[in-house]
Amino acid sequence: MARNDLIYDLCLWFFNIILDVFFREIRPRGAHRIPFEGPVIFVVAPHANQFVDPMIVMRECRRRVSFLIAEKSMHQKGIGFFARLVGAIPVIRPQDLAKSGTGTIQLLNIKSDPLRITGLGTKFLSQLHPQDSITLPKGVGMAEVTKVISDTELLIKKEFKDLKAIEALTSDEGCLYKCTPHIEQDSVYKAVHETLYQGNCITIFPEGGSHDRAEMLPLKAGVTIMALGAMAAHPDLNVKIVPCGLNYFHPHRFRSRAVIEFGSPISIPPEYVTKFKAGGTEKREACGKLLDSIYNALKSVTVGASDYETLMLLQAARRLYKPAHRKLHISQVVDLNRRFAIGYDKFKNEPKVLELLQKVLAYNQLLKYHGLRDHQVNKTALGGPRAFGLLLYRVAVLTVWGLLAFPGGILNLPIGIVARVISAKKAKEALKASTVKIAGRDVLATWKLLVGLAFIPALYAVYTLVMFVLVLRTNWPLKWKLLTPVFTWNLLPFISYASLRFGENGMDVYRSLRPLFLSIVDPASVENLRAVRDHLSHDITNLINEYGPQVFPDFDAERISAAPATSRPTTPTPAASAAMKLAGGFFTSKVDWLDDKIFNWGQVGDSETDDIFFFVDKQGSVSGRASSRGSASEADEERGARFGTGTSRSRSRSRTSSFGTGLSGEGFKVEAMTELPRDRAFAEVTTRSKDGTLGKREAGKEDDGYAGDREDHGESKKDI
Repeated sequence: MARNDLIYDLCLWFFNIILDVFFREIRPRGAHRIPFEGPVIFVVAPHANQFVDPMIVMRECRRRVSFLIAEKSMHQKGIGFFARLVGAIPVIRPQDLAKSGTGTIQLLNIKSDPLRITGLGTKFLSQLHPQDSITLPKGVGMAEVTKVISDTELLIKKEFKDLKAIEALTSDEGCLYKCTPHIEQDSVYKAVHETLYQGNCITIFPEGGSHDRAEMLPLKAGVTIMALGAMAAHPDLNVKIVPCGLNYFHPHRFRSRAVIEFGSPISIPPEYVTKFKAGGTEKREACGKLLDSIYNALKSVTVGASDYETLMLLQAARRLYKPAHRKLHISQVVDLNRRFAIGYDKFKNEPKVLELLQKVLAYNQLLKYHGLRDHQVNKTALGGPRAFGLLLYRVAVLTVWGLLAFPGGILNLPIGIVARVISAKKAKEALKASTVKIAGRDVLATWKLLVGLAFIPALYAVYTLVMFVLVLRTNWPLKWKLLTPVFTWNLLPFISYASLRFGENGMDVYRSLRPLFLSIVDPASVENLRAVRDHLSHDITNLINEYGPQVFPDFDAERISAAPATSRPTTPTPAASAAMKLAGGFFTSKVDWLDDKIFNWGQVGDSETDDIFFFVDKQGSVSGRASSRGSASEADEERGARFGTGTSRSRSRSRTSSFGTGLSGEGFKVEAMTELPRDRAFAEVTTRSKDGTLGKREAGKEDDGYAGDREDHGESKKDI
């Protein structure tokens, strides 16, 4: 079915609402690399969130795209309906048509005849044909059938080499198997080629299906056949392949965070197209080389780890390395995680690395014992009467948020229960039908959204009907009897969303109580925990500074240095003074003022120059900015200092520093692995306008820390 752009845009608007409700934050990175026109293939990995992944790509890619979707999904009522509206291209996957084979199979002569499969009670002649495949349980092996000799004997193309597969096939009782038919995809390739020829975009998940593994699955070669085939069929076509990495923080959880990163477009060399046209081994060589390029490009925009435990360990080490005086955006967190994974893979057998990993594991156990998260450790330094006063204040704020969230929570409680039950059931079904999933978590978010879309209108209709029945029993005028249900129907979504935000803020406040409580009842224990963290952070930083240059040529531990403590503040101009008052919270709420000024929570451990960073380039010139507090953080680090306001706002302290002789002092080094541009500190650069006031130039919607990696920076940054 041809796609209607207006309907596509309406669907995208609807998907945006869904994503804004389900996720707390979605941050794009590198979207400026996407070509604004011409045929583009978006290759997306890892496919960790089933039908939520396509919606995020649609939202952030800035182009209208056609998705390749499993043909069986087109038969699901909700999914199929929206897929047809946005012009998705259905693909019949062989694994979706696989059927259990009759009897069991064996490999009798593994050394002399490893390609001959013998059946026990099998019906090969009716269930299998040449080019079909036999698949072993739990994904331990698959083989293409070359010849069916009889009902109990066939030949395969390549021998099984996996030890688990050989063990199963050589057992006395034989091995169960599935018959997977061979599917010709000519119609799919034709539809893709036509879409690309018209200058449109295709999105494909080259892993072949969604999964919940920590590492990226092997890529299917179909994307290379689509790209090379389109250019072979249309010689004047120039197809670009854009790698897209999806990085989630708890992908299946409600109100989690995500980062979507777009890599540099891959241009297809003409010689690949020539080899593709030649066919045979040259065609396979061209497809293989292009697939390797795509895989490497995807590795550069995703965080890879051998398993989930390793990923969690690397994230813990990254948090300990993170500059203590700078809060990172979630896209910067993803970049650090990726770099840590690359470095760990290279040096994981080094004695120093192994020793530090054991220390990190021990530190994680200490955190678990205290019931804290890493970002909360430094919050235990307050102590004394101020901590007790702040604890009482936070409890009061939590009570207020709880009361405000209560109505919506009760109204939507049935939906939460039903969504949880159904999504868990679907996860079990998906796990049973898959050979690559670990727990089926990749389908949870999709089914939570589908249940919400189906049950929320139904539940609100019930509430409206109840209200209508109640008002009919009153003596109200007819007009109000009719208008009250209408008001109820329209008011319920606003009540639910407001309660959601109130509850979210309340949970943030609740999580902040634990470090306060420990700082009062067990100050010695948390003081020891802080000392352990500081020592471990120092060791990890030194290790990174030692090994970092061996992995990343752009690594520069001294690129970021804080202002010296001896520097004195200058006397600001009236205009600058007004701007600094505004940045320092001059117009903040009374709740903020009470939280910061009376209890001094937000300033524990701060110095006069903690938030001022200077960036020294190779020529020795200096530029700088005041870092903003309260910027977007990673999912496992909840909003910290100002829970009383219910918002997470970036506010700079009213602090300045001399840029004159003060720089001759010894600065405190803050090491960093992030790839910051040397000619610009951040994309959000503080500049001085013509009238002398301070203003900020934002880089649009993209990540503030990385939008400056464009080749064309536009205006040059002025020194402050």
